[in-house]
Amino acid sequence: MLRTEVDKAVEEAAAKLNQTAVPPVRRWVLEYVLWKEKNDPALARAIEECKTYRPFLKLLESQRPDGTWPISTPRRIEEEAGPGPPYGWSQRIIVRNLYMLFEYWATKDTGHINDSLELLLSWQREDGFIRGPDLDDIPRPYNHGLTLGVLMKFDMKGDMRVEKLLQALLGMQRHDGGWNIPYIQDMVYRPEYKFMKREEFLNLKIKGKLPPYDPSDYDDVPSCVWTTLGALRGISMYRSLSGEKRIKKAAEFVLERFFKKNFHSSYYLSEHNWTMLKFPTYYGSGLTALDTLVHLGFGPGDERMEKPIRWLLNARSRDGLWHRSERPHPLDDQWISLVSLEILGHFRDMY
Repeated sequence: MLRTEVDKAVEEAAAKLNQTAVPPVRRWVLEYVLWKEKNDPALARAIEECKTYRPFLKLLESQRPDGTWPISTPRRIEEEAGPGPPYGWSQRIIVRNLYMLFEYWATKDTGHINDSLELLLSWQREDGFIRGPDLDDIPRPYNHGLTLGVLMKFDMKGDMRVEKLLQALLGMQRHDGGWNIPYIQDMVYRPEYKFMKREEFLNLKIKGKLPPYDPSDYDDVPSCVWTTLGALRGISMYRSLSGEKRIKKAAEFVLERFFKKNFHSSYYLSEHNWTMLKFPTYYGSGLTALDTLVHLGFGPGDERMEKPIRWLLNARSRDGLWHRSERPHPLDDQWISLVSLEILGHFRDMY
């Protein structure tokens, strides 16, 4: 029964999206949902139209030779008030724009993309994490997972600096399979810190007055589902790791908490966030979780997947596509529909 529903949804939504979507979305549908060959006339046309897609060209035109992009005046003032890049918005903008350029079908050799990748990696710390964007220099596994995923999308797998980032993330995995933001999500559980204001606590960290961080010291503290999902999303790009016990444990940590309230306030607390449809999909949500899980091989053979997949099927609007939960947006809705289709398509392929 579920397979029939998935088949029908994929068939109907793919046909409609293929007729109405912008070139890069249409190419993804044709190439990775309908699996058309490169010599297919419709796919060949979409490939050519992607090259002149205006948002794609605009992003490339605004990219500087050093790999950076301009940031707004308030953000620039905020950044310059501190130590400057990579602490601040320049690093954030590089990662987010690279994310979208990949969606627009750019490659590492397009424009100054390779310069952006090299700039990100030039900010790598000795421990493997990449400095920025937060001034306190505490690694955010969610952000590093996104950065790792972007580097992987642009064929940086095998680069020793990328491998070092991967190992740094894996080294912070918790006993329950998940991740937390070091110190920040744990401090409220430690008696010596729980009544301390966050600013006071971070000041101790900046001054080097906190003991070295060891995840094993916090075995009694629950991990954060959204921090875990962010880290796992980047790690999942390593297909060779998908069968490993620790990666499966991380995926199951997310799957077993689907639709449940989060433990930590650093990200979304409410269980309603699971059913929010939003784009880009680096924002934590049920859509992001399902996309990660199916790419890690979680499919019809795992009965825990049925409820989330049924939610996704029921989230379709009357027009047969998916729309942003807050203020539907004609363009974002196309990308959300594409991700939903890719999830259902991969799920179907595992029958």
